[in-house]
Amino acid sequence: MALVSLYLLLYILPLGFRPLFLPDETRYFEIPREMIATGDWVVPRLDGLRYFEKPVMGYWVNAVSMLAFGENAFAARLPSALSVGLSALAIFLLARRFAGGGTPALLAPTIFLTSIQILALGTFGVLDNLLGMLLTASMAAFFFAYEERRPSRQTGLLILSGVLCGGAFLTKGFIAIAVPGLTLCAFALWERRWRWLLKSAWIPAGAAIVVALPWSLLIHLREGDFWPYFFWVEHIQRFLSPGDGQHPEAFWFFIPVMVAGTLPWSALLPAVIQGFKKIDLPRSLIRFLVCWFAIPFLFFSASSGKLITYILPCFPPAALLMALGLWHYFKQGRHRAYRLGTLFLTALTLSGAALVVVNQLTGILGTRPYGPGETWKWGLACIGLSVWGGGVLWSAVKANPIKKLKWFALAGLFFFAASTFIFPNFITQKKAPGPLLERNRHLVSPVAVVVADGYLIRATCAYLKRDNIRLFLTPDELAYGLDHESEKTRMLDGHALLRLIENNRRPETPIVLVVRVDHLGGFMGGLPAPKIKDVYGNFAFMVF
Repeated sequence: MALVSLYLLLYILPLGFRPLFLPDETRYFEIPREMIATGDWVVPRLDGLRYFEKPVMGYWVNAVSMLAFGENAFAARLPSALSVGLSALAIFLLARRFAGGGTPALLAPTIFLTSIQILALGTFGVLDNLLGMLLTASMAAFFFAYEERRPSRQTGLLILSGVLCGGAFLTKGFIAIAVPGLTLCAFALWERRWRWLLKSAWIPAGAAIVVALPWSLLIHLREGDFWPYFFWVEHIQRFLSPGDGQHPEAFWFFIPVMVAGTLPWSALLPAVIQGFKKIDLPRSLIRFLVCWFAIPFLFFSASSGKLITYILPCFPPAALLMALGLWHYFKQGRHRAYRLGTLFLTALTLSGAALVVVNQLTGILGTRPYGPGETWKWGLACIGLSVWGGGVLWSAVKANPIKKLKWFALAGLFFFAASTFIFPNFITQKKAPGPLLERNRHLVSPVAVVVADGYLIRATCAYLKRDNIRLFLTPDELAYGLDHESEKTRMLDGHALLRLIENNRRPETPIVLVVRVDHLGGFMGGLPAPKIKDVYGNFAFMVF
């Protein structure tokens, strides 16, 4: 019950407090909104343009949430938060059944739910959490099937694993085949049961095909270029040689991401490693978890295109491995490595609190993230970090291992709960144009011509509820949709925008321009003065 309360506090309650952030949240809000508005649940569209970066499952899930709870930030983020909760449940069930139950079964999902990266991304509307949940549940169902000796039950679990894998394919594509496929092949070879895998693989494979095939055929019949573009550009090109906007990074990129993302628990990594020196668990479980973590980690590291969200499927096996290592570390009567880890984390959190104070007072880092009216925010951040450090240090003096782990897990609770409310305003003013668009929405009549740059197009569509907005200067990720002959006229450069404004002789059809402030200098000198201009941070709303 305490774990459920922790989840509700950290993942469900904060969902509606922030405006939608660019670019991901506004994108994954707008595409489902257009599906609902048009009734077309087959072809993903953004601003009415074909958008073939992902398959359709994530949009469907978000659309269902919006139909149930309204078109708002809470509904857009709820699928992500629920996905994190379901991943934690799969971790719990796996640990309860195969890791001896008891403390490890509760510790593993606790580690997962209180890891920094899961906390940071679990309340944001991104599809990676849904993908992670489907892959986690699929892998868990497979291992249940692997250990099952009743044929009928084993078959049912393999079918379930395949159904979940099919859902993952409909969420992000061929990654849902490559990652579990390579992982299970490595595991079967390590276990010397590759013949069993070859004999059994057709069951989950068939189930996955049954789930994925209907929409896959429909999109092919409706848009014949979906699969060539999605496979070659969004998979092969992104993996081998990412182009502009596809985030090229070095092979080792995910190593610091994983270490930082699993804080505070990665501070105890020496204790985890010592715990595995004498561990009394089935070898098959340890081998499965090692393969489940290592193969996806190496696969994503080998890809040229990288984002921190891509590594999320590695967090469930990491949480299980850390829980098992820590628990067996304490069962061996060890304490020294744990104490050193708590000292390091305490120093880290208290240093963070001190740095926030010193920087706000002196600007030593070159910029003060909090403005004059935000003293309470950075004060709350310092208190949260200090309480976190103190709680971690207190856990080190406890003799009982269970009490140690409880204090360690809960030490950061105040900071985690407060994090939603201590965002500096400058972040919102750079990443969330929602307040600007909402307060000016009444100025946009149904016949108004709306123009937005490629970065703001998602938010402009979402908040103004339009799918016919013309693009200005930069197409960004809509370049493919604009490439179709019938859509090319929707792209405007500075001269085309000037002609549009000058030729507009009807005051009842105003020209509305939504653009980033740092784009104004290059072309505003040639435009007439707007009748209305409203600026919010780096965003400008103008009416001509």
